Amino acid sequence: MATREQRKHPRLNSKNLSYICLDEEDRTVKQGMGRTLNISESGILLETHFPVEAGHTVVVSLGLDDDLADIKGHPVHIKSVAQGVYEVGVEFVEMDSKSMKTLKRYLRATKSPGD
Repeated sequence: MATREQRKHPRLNSKNLSYICLDEEDRTVKQGMGRTLNISESGILLETHFPVEAGHTVVVSLGLDDDLADIKGHPVHIKSVAQGVYEVGVEFVEMDSKSMKTLKRYLRATKSPGD
């Protein structure tokens, strides 16, 4: 039996991105490169090498050509998938119009043929 898709936006496969993890007082607690498992206009599923705390903010740096967007989000689910490997679902929460435009261009550029 097929399940009905409940997501607002389609998820696309992506590449490696840099990210920063901020605590409740906007202090950097961790930063690194993460593998993007999928991404949409409303969020990202990011593979990291350390867990992200539920109350923290994740800032993803997304680049396309000369455009760079730093997009803030909050982790909505965190799962350990292997020793030292975590999947962090991040819902985007703050995005200005320039960042949204860059994100939409990024999504179009990374869309797989046939999608």
